[in-house]
Amino acid sequence: MKLNVNNLNVNINKAHILKNLSLEVEDGEFVALLGPSGCGKSTFLKTIVGINTPSAGQILLGERDLVSIAPNKRNAVIVFQDLRLFPHMTVAENIAFPLKMQGVSKEERMKTADILLEKIQLPGFEKRRIHQLSGGQQQRVAIARALAFRPDLLLLDEPFSSLDENLRDDIRKLVLTLQKEFRITTILVTHDYQEAFSMASRVAVMSEGTIIQYGTPDEICNTPADPRVSEYLGSKKYFSCRIEDSVIKKDNLVLPDGEYEIIIKPKDRL
Repeated sequence: MKLNVNNLNVNINKAHILKNLSLEVEDGEFVALLGPSGCGKSTFLKTIVGINTPSAGQILLGERDLVSIAPNKRNAVIVFQDLRLFPHMTVAENIAFPLKMQGVSKEERMKTADILLEKIQLPGFEKRRIHQLSGGQQQRVAIARALAFRPDLLLLDEPFSSLDENLRDDIRKLVLTLQKEFRITTILVTHDYQEAFSMASRVAVMSEGTIIQYGTPDEICNTPADPRVSEYLGSKKYFSCRIEDSVIKKDNLVLPDGEYEIIIKPKDRL
Protein backbone atom coordinates (compact mmCIF):
# COMPACT_ATOMS: atom_id res chain seq x y z
CA MET A 1 0.00 0.00 0.00
CA LYS A 2 1.26 3.47 -0.87
CA LEU A 3 2.56 5.74 1.91
CA ASN A 4 2.48 9.52 1.73
CA VAL A 5 3.93 11.56 4.58
CA ASN A 6 3.33 15.30 4.29
CA ASN A 7 5.03 18.02 6.35
CA LEU A 8 5.35 15.88 9.47
CA ASN A 9 6.46 17.62 12.66
CA VAL A 10 7.20 15.91 15.97
CA ASN A 11 8.17 17.50 19.28
CA ILE A 12 9.49 15.42 22.18
CA ASN A 13 10.22 17.02 25.56
CA LYS A 14 10.05 20.44 23.91
CA ALA A 15 12.67 19.44 21.34
CA HIS A 16 11.72 19.76 17.65
CA ILE A 17 12.75 16.30 16.36
CA LEU A 18 11.03 16.04 12.96
CA LYS A 19 10.74 19.21 10.88
CA ASN A 20 8.34 19.36 7.94
CA LEU A 21 9.37 15.90 6.83
CA SER A 22 7.75 14.59 3.64
CA LEU A 23 8.21 11.18 2.03
CA GLU A 24 6.40 9.15 -0.62
CA VAL A 25 6.78 5.35 -0.82
CA GLU A 26 5.09 3.46 -3.62
CA ASP A 27 2.99 0.35 -3.06
CA GLY A 28 5.33 -2.60 -2.52
CA GLU A 29 8.47 -0.43 -2.64
CA PHE A 30 11.51 -0.97 -0.40
CA VAL A 31 12.91 2.36 0.84
CA ALA A 32 15.82 2.98 3.21
CA LEU A 33 16.17 5.89 5.64
CA LEU A 34 19.85 6.73 5.95
CA GLY A 35 21.50 9.15 8.31
CA PRO A 36 23.62 9.61 11.44
CA SER A 37 22.44 8.80 14.96
CA GLY A 38 20.09 11.44 16.32
CA CYS A 39 18.80 12.68 12.96
CA GLY A 40 15.24 11.45 13.63
CA LYS A 41 15.10 8.14 11.74
CA SER A 42 13.70 6.02 14.56
CA THR A 43 11.41 8.82 15.71
CA PHE A 44 9.92 8.85 12.23
CA LEU A 45 9.13 5.11 12.32
CA LYS A 46 7.69 5.34 15.83
CA THR A 47 5.45 8.19 14.71
CA ILE A 48 4.13 6.14 11.81
CA VAL A 49 3.10 3.26 14.10
CA GLY A 50 1.65 5.61 16.72
CA ILE A 51 4.23 5.51 19.52
CA ASN A 52 4.85 9.25 18.99
CA THR A 53 2.16 11.81 18.24
CA PRO A 54 2.95 14.47 15.61
CA SER A 55 2.26 18.13 16.25
CA ALA A 56 1.44 18.65 12.56
CA GLY A 57 1.36 16.82 9.25
CA GLN A 58 -0.24 13.82 7.57
CA ILE A 59 0.66 10.13 7.39
CA LEU A 60 -1.44 8.68 4.58
CA LEU A 61 -1.41 4.91 4.13
CA GLY A 62 -3.56 4.41 1.09
CA GLU A 63 -6.52 6.73 1.70
CA ARG A 64 -6.31 6.62 5.50
CA ASP A 65 -4.62 9.30 7.60
CA LEU A 66 -2.93 7.26 10.32
CA VAL A 67 -2.60 10.26 12.62
CA SER A 68 -6.29 9.96 13.52
CA ILE A 69 -6.27 6.14 13.81
CA ALA A 70 -5.42 4.12 16.93
CA PRO A 71 -1.99 2.38 16.75
CA ASN A 72 -3.52 -1.12 16.81
CA LYS A 73 -5.72 -0.24 13.81
CA ARG A 74 -3.01 1.13 11.53
CA ASN A 75 -1.86 -2.21 10.08
CA ALA A 76 1.73 -1.02 10.25
CA VAL A 77 4.27 -3.10 12.15
CA ILE A 78 7.78 -2.30 13.34
CA VAL A 79 10.72 -4.65 14.02
CA PHE A 80 13.04 -3.04 16.56
CA GLN A 81 16.77 -3.52 16.99
CA ASP A 82 16.19 -5.37 20.29
CA LEU A 83 13.50 -7.57 18.63
CA ARG A 84 11.24 -7.67 21.75
CA LEU A 85 10.41 -11.36 21.51
CA PHE A 86 8.59 -12.96 24.44
CA PRO A 87 10.96 -15.25 26.41
CA HIS A 88 8.10 -17.15 28.11
CA MET A 89 6.63 -18.22 24.77
CA THR A 90 7.75 -20.83 22.28
CA VAL A 91 8.91 -19.81 18.82
CA ALA A 92 5.53 -20.73 17.32
CA GLU A 93 3.67 -18.81 20.03
CA ASN A 94 5.81 -15.75 19.38
CA ILE A 95 5.11 -15.86 15.67
CA ALA A 96 1.39 -16.48 16.19
CA PHE A 97 0.95 -13.81 18.87
CA PRO A 98 -0.40 -11.11 16.50
CA LEU A 99 -3.06 -13.54 15.29
CA LYS A 100 -4.04 -14.35 18.86
CA MET A 101 -4.60 -10.64 19.46
CA GLN A 102 -6.83 -10.62 16.37
CA GLY A 103 -8.97 -13.46 17.71
CA VAL A 104 -7.80 -16.08 15.22
CA SER A 105 -8.34 -19.70 16.34
CA LYS A 106 -5.40 -21.61 17.80
CA GLU A 107 -5.46 -24.14 14.96
CA GLU A 108 -5.23 -21.40 12.35
CA ARG A 109 -2.55 -19.56 14.33
CA MET A 110 -0.32 -22.63 14.54
CA LYS A 111 -0.85 -23.39 10.86
CA THR A 112 0.29 -19.89 9.97
CA ALA A 113 3.30 -20.19 12.31
CA ASP A 114 4.33 -23.43 10.59
CA ILE A 115 4.09 -21.80 7.16
CA LEU A 116 6.17 -18.82 8.28
CA LEU A 117 8.76 -21.07 9.92
CA GLU A 118 9.26 -22.64 6.49
CA LYS A 119 9.55 -19.18 4.94
CA ILE A 120 12.28 -18.13 7.40
CA GLN A 121 14.08 -21.47 7.02
CA LEU A 122 13.49 -22.66 10.59
CA PRO A 123 11.20 -25.71 10.19
CA GLY A 124 11.01 -27.82 13.33
CA PHE A 125 11.83 -24.91 15.66
CA GLU A 126 8.22 -24.30 16.73
CA LYS A 127 8.60 -25.66 20.30
CA ARG A 128 11.93 -24.01 21.11
CA ARG A 129 12.24 -21.11 23.52
CA ILE A 130 13.80 -17.83 22.51
CA HIS A 131 16.89 -18.34 24.71
CA GLN A 132 17.63 -21.53 22.75
CA LEU A 133 18.07 -19.59 19.51
CA SER A 134 21.10 -17.85 18.06
CA GLY A 135 20.98 -14.14 17.30
CA GLY A 136 20.33 -14.79 13.62
CA GLN A 137 17.55 -17.24 14.41
CA GLN A 138 15.91 -14.72 16.73
CA GLN A 139 16.03 -12.19 13.91
CA ARG A 140 14.19 -14.62 11.66
CA VAL A 141 11.51 -15.21 14.29
CA ALA A 142 11.00 -11.45 14.75
CA ILE A 143 10.57 -11.06 10.99
CA ALA A 144 8.09 -13.96 10.87
CA ARG A 145 6.08 -12.43 13.72
CA ALA A 146 5.92 -9.14 11.82
CA LEU A 147 4.70 -10.95 8.71
CA ALA A 148 2.02 -12.73 10.76
CA PHE A 149 0.40 -9.31 11.24
CA ARG A 150 -0.22 -9.30 7.46
CA PRO A 151 0.79 -5.63 7.52
CA ASP A 152 0.26 -3.05 4.83
CA LEU A 153 3.49 -1.40 5.97
CA LEU A 154 6.63 -3.04 7.39
CA LEU A 155 9.11 -0.85 9.31
CA LEU A 156 12.59 -2.12 10.17
CA ASP A 157 14.49 -0.12 12.80
CA GLU A 158 18.14 -1.22 12.38
CA PRO A 159 17.25 -4.87 13.06
CA PHE A 160 20.52 -6.24 11.65
CA SER A 161 22.99 -4.07 13.54
CA SER A 162 23.78 -6.59 16.30
CA LEU A 163 24.71 -9.38 13.87
CA ASP A 164 28.13 -10.15 12.44
CA GLU A 165 28.62 -9.39 8.77
CA ASN A 166 27.98 -12.90 7.42
CA LEU A 167 24.72 -13.22 9.36
CA ARG A 168 23.70 -9.71 8.37
CA ASP A 169 24.11 -10.59 4.71
CA ASP A 170 22.00 -13.74 5.12
CA ILE A 171 19.20 -11.89 6.93
CA ARG A 172 19.23 -9.05 4.39
CA LYS A 173 18.75 -11.54 1.55
CA LEU A 174 15.95 -13.28 3.46
CA VAL A 175 14.16 -9.98 4.15
CA LEU A 176 14.40 -8.93 0.50
CA THR A 177 13.07 -12.30 -0.65
CA LEU A 178 10.10 -12.18 1.74
CA GLN A 179 9.40 -8.51 1.04
CA LYS A 180 9.14 -9.22 -2.67
CA GLU A 181 7.09 -12.38 -2.13
CA PHE A 182 4.57 -10.66 0.16
CA ARG A 183 4.86 -7.36 -1.72
CA ILE A 184 4.85 -5.31 1.47
CA THR A 185 5.66 -1.61 1.40
CA THR A 186 8.81 -1.47 3.54
CA ILE A 187 11.00 1.18 5.18
CA LEU A 188 14.40 0.24 6.60
CA VAL A 189 16.21 2.55 9.02
CA THR A 190 19.99 2.22 8.92
CA HIS A 191 23.16 4.24 9.38
CA ASP A 192 25.05 1.91 7.02
CA TYR A 193 24.95 3.37 3.50
CA GLN A 194 26.18 0.13 1.93
CA GLU A 195 23.24 -1.68 3.48
CA ALA A 196 20.85 1.01 2.29
CA PHE A 197 22.23 1.00 -1.27
CA SER A 198 22.21 -2.81 -1.57
CA MET A 199 18.64 -3.30 -0.32
CA ALA A 200 16.53 -0.29 -1.28
CA SER A 201 15.16 0.92 -4.60
CA ARG A 202 15.25 4.46 -3.20
CA VAL A 203 17.12 6.02 -0.29
CA ALA A 204 16.08 9.01 1.82
CA VAL A 205 19.02 10.73 3.52
CA MET A 206 18.07 12.47 6.76
CA SER A 207 19.77 15.23 8.69
CA GLU A 208 18.52 17.22 11.68
CA GLY A 209 14.95 15.96 11.47
CA THR A 210 14.28 16.32 7.77
CA ILE A 211 15.06 14.62 4.45
CA ILE A 212 17.80 16.38 2.53
CA GLN A 213 17.84 14.05 -0.50
CA TYR A 214 15.62 11.26 -1.82
CA GLY A 215 16.53 9.20 -4.83
CA THR A 216 17.98 5.97 -6.18
CA PRO A 217 21.28 4.70 -4.75
CA ASP A 218 23.05 5.85 -7.94
CA GLU A 219 21.57 9.35 -7.63
CA ILE A 220 22.53 9.63 -3.99
CA CYS A 221 26.05 8.37 -4.60
CA ASN A 222 26.85 10.15 -7.87
CA THR A 223 24.91 13.40 -7.57
CA PRO A 224 24.62 14.35 -3.89
CA ALA A 225 22.26 17.31 -3.56
CA ASP A 226 23.71 18.62 -0.32
CA PRO A 227 27.22 18.72 1.18
CA ARG A 228 25.89 16.80 4.19
CA VAL A 229 25.08 13.88 1.90
CA SER A 230 28.58 13.70 0.47
CA GLU A 231 30.09 14.10 3.92
CA TYR A 232 27.95 11.28 5.30
CA LEU A 233 28.99 8.93 2.51
CA GLY A 234 32.56 9.66 3.50
CA SER A 235 34.09 9.05 0.08
CA LYS A 236 33.94 12.56 -1.33
CA LYS A 237 35.55 15.91 -0.63
CA TYR A 238 33.44 19.02 -0.81
CA PHE A 239 34.73 22.57 -0.95
CA SER A 240 33.94 26.05 -2.22
CA CYS A 241 36.05 27.75 -4.87
CA ARG A 242 36.10 30.50 -7.47
CA ILE A 243 36.68 29.94 -11.16
CA GLU A 244 38.53 32.62 -13.11
CA ASP A 245 39.19 32.58 -16.85
CA SER A 246 37.18 29.36 -17.24
CA VAL A 247 40.08 27.22 -16.08
CA ILE A 248 37.99 24.12 -15.32
CA LYS A 249 37.04 22.22 -18.47
CA LYS A 250 35.66 18.74 -19.10
CA ASP A 251 34.94 17.39 -22.60
CA ASN A 252 32.79 20.11 -24.20
CA LEU A 253 31.93 21.69 -20.85
CA VAL A 254 33.52 25.04 -19.97
CA LEU A 255 32.39 26.53 -16.69
CA PRO A 256 31.94 30.31 -16.72
CA ASP A 257 33.63 32.48 -14.14
CA GLY A 258 31.92 32.65 -10.76
CA GLU A 259 31.51 31.03 -7.35
CA TYR A 260 31.17 27.24 -7.25
CA GLU A 261 30.89 24.43 -4.78
CA ILE A 262 32.88 21.40 -5.92
CA ILE A 263 32.55 17.73 -4.96
CA ILE A 264 35.45 15.47 -5.87
CA LYS A 265 34.98 11.69 -5.89
CA PRO A 266 37.96 9.33 -5.51
CA LYS A 267 38.06 8.45 -9.22
CA ASP A 268 38.11 12.15 -10.20
CA ARG A 269 41.38 13.90 -11.01
CA LEU A 270 42.23 17.59 -10.85
